Amino acid sequence: MTSTYAFWLAGRQESGTESFEVHNPWDNSLVGTVSVPTEAQVEEAVAAAVAVQDEFAATPAYVRAAALDHVSRRLTERGEELARLITAENGKPIKWARGEIGRAASVFRWAAEEARRFNSGEGQRLDTDAGGTGRLAITRRFPRGVVLGIAPFNFPMNLVAHKVAPAIAVGAPIILKPAPATPISALILGEILAETDLPAGSWSVLPVSNDRMPALVQDKRLPVISFTGSDKVGYQIIDSVPRKHVTLELGGNAAAVVLDDWSSEADLDWAASRIATFANYQGGQSCISVQRVVADTSVYERLVEKVVAQVGAQVTGDPADDAVDVGPLVNEDAAKRVESWVDEAVAAGAQLLAGGKRDGAAYAPTILGDVPAHVRVATEEVFGPVLTLHRAEGTDAAFAQVNDSKYGLQVGVFTHDIQTAFRAHRELEVGGVIVGDAPSYRADQMPYGGVKDSGVGREGVAYAMGDYTYERVMVLTGLAL
Repeated sequence: MTSTYAFWLAGRQESGTESFEVHNPWDNSLVGTVSVPTEAQVEEAVAAAVAVQDEFAATPAYVRAAALDHVSRRLTERGEELARLITAENGKPIKWARGEIGRAASVFRWAAEEARRFNSGEGQRLDTDAGGTGRLAITRRFPRGVVLGIAPFNFPMNLVAHKVAPAIAVGAPIILKPAPATPISALILGEILAETDLPAGSWSVLPVSNDRMPALVQDKRLPVISFTGSDKVGYQIIDSVPRKHVTLELGGNAAAVVLDDWSSEADLDWAASRIATFANYQGGQSCISVQRVVADTSVYERLVEKVVAQVGAQVTGDPADDAVDVGPLVNEDAAKRVESWVDEAVAAGAQLLAGGKRDGAAYAPTILGDVPAHVRVATEEVFGPVLTLHRAEGTDAAFAQVNDSKYGLQVGVFTHDIQTAFRAHRELEVGGVIVGDAPSYRADQMPYGGVKDSGVGREGVAYAMGDYTYERVMVLTGLAL
């Protein structure tokens, strides 16, 4: 798996004059060498996308749907190959990498279905007032223009799919910038896209460095930006281009709330299992991984005992091993940052209940209790396998703790009470409330996104299609309605 990978410029493979290496975070082995487009090649890709946008918008729905179906099938056919690639470039355990490929295939399948339904138009009689007699409004949606999709490293195929598939579904050309740490997955997706009949210029995959991203962001020919990444970079983007249509899927410090009615042994076993799994399933490198547990005092001690046992039972090590649950972080610098945040919390008085050790890019699944409110693991997104535990005296206090955060992405609420579930939906300042499970659940047909510093806009195929388009109304006059 040490090939040299060309990039995709307007649907065809090209190479630049420079390249960079991608290394496996587990053993630092070379995964591949990636060619970098020159400034002239980036300009060619953007110009080609602009030139084809009218043609692509007018492409029949069946053509776009057929292309999306093809990608979904090919991702499934090449699933094991692509899962092992993700594990190599990302460090994700193979069991989770396989799941990611399945999710990406689902995204393209959903997009194919939505493409067939999209833009059938909505008719509205206007003769509810005398001035509208004989008039009918027909509303359809049209692409805003070329999309700049900026993807992160933690889901190098699935989050790329969430940029690319909705764009194809609505007929919007897309320039995709994959994360420099994990570009190869996106380049292989380019291989599959090249097998379709999509018009030349409708897509490009450009593995440019992050310091070249601002020029693309500022380019007036790219009116739509879909970014997934850190809150700092996301808000720099939206502040720099206030007149563009920008969707930001940013960070979080998701909480799992365990209330007093979730108290049987079976209840607490389930909660502990889900919390332990989804605190660490991507090495904690997921915006909706469990970072905080807020448990009612009445169940706190029993829950903590079970969570510590569940985390201790997780298998760490080589992510290519089927038995491994938790692999390394994306690189050693990321692990060192997590290490420094945990050390800071312990020095400030937090109780280390598990983990707290680093070995290269790997950081052991870690549990902290009695965490001071001001330390970074309590206030920022750790993006590592670190879980903090908090007591709450009743539902009011638990919900207040959830809302006492600058982030608001998703929350898991373990309760059997339907009224409490609806209260959580009403009161918690987040984009999603998952009842009876961890906050880490996401389905491609639901809206996904946050509030506060967790971003603006929503992903999920149909919702992203709405973001990439706008409504345009046509009024017909003189009709006998």
